[in-house]
Amino acid sequence: MQALLSLSRAIDKLNAFIGKYAIWLIFGATVISAVNAVIRKAFDYSSNGFLEVQWYLFAWSFLIAAGYTLLKREHVRIDVLNSHFPRKVQLAIEILGYIFFLTPVCVMVLYYVTPLTIQMFNSGEMSGNPGGLIRWPVWLALPLGFTLLLLQGWSELIKCIAFAVGQGPDPMIKPDEKSDEEALIEALRQETAAKAPGTAPAQAH
Repeated sequence: MQALLSLSRAIDKLNAFIGKYAIWLIFGATVISAVNAVIRKAFDYSSNGFLEVQWYLFAWSFLIAAGYTLLKREHVRIDVLNSHFPRKVQLAIEILGYIFFLTPVCVMVLYYVTPLTIQMFNSGEMSGNPGGLIRWPVWLALPLGFTLLLLQGWSELIKCIAFAVGQGPDPMIKPDEKSDEEALIEALRQETAAKAPGTAPAQAH
């Protein structure tokens, strides 16, 4: 289990590093959009290449940050029922989800898009729009992004199993979120500090 946890930490570091810099792709798309608008207004000139590079950068930022988003547990979750289940049931749902949903979906996408990406690279296919860009760079984001998402799913699966056997912390708590025990300790600490001798109650002015 310790070897698997080491692998999990390595995957987490990889996606954390990539997620940290993915924001620059959004910044680049924003700058290009602004420059394109200025050139179009000032010089009455535009190109489909400007538009497509914005789409490429957005696609890259969205896809390669998918693993980072899972690491931070920021994907949209519908917890209307799940949040009311006991922790063991929630953990079982997490494990089954990673095994029977996330993994097969990622593997299926990689199975289909990887040959297409290689084909795009070999053929040098260009956009059908006048002034458009070569296609393979944006296709490359698909296998790369889903590989990172798949790896992060396996990392989360390892953490769930480690928690189930008592060898790791609760992985279902967001990194910046306090557990129930930590929230209780913090509340008791604040209550004790408020009741401490010499602590004057706050007065309204």
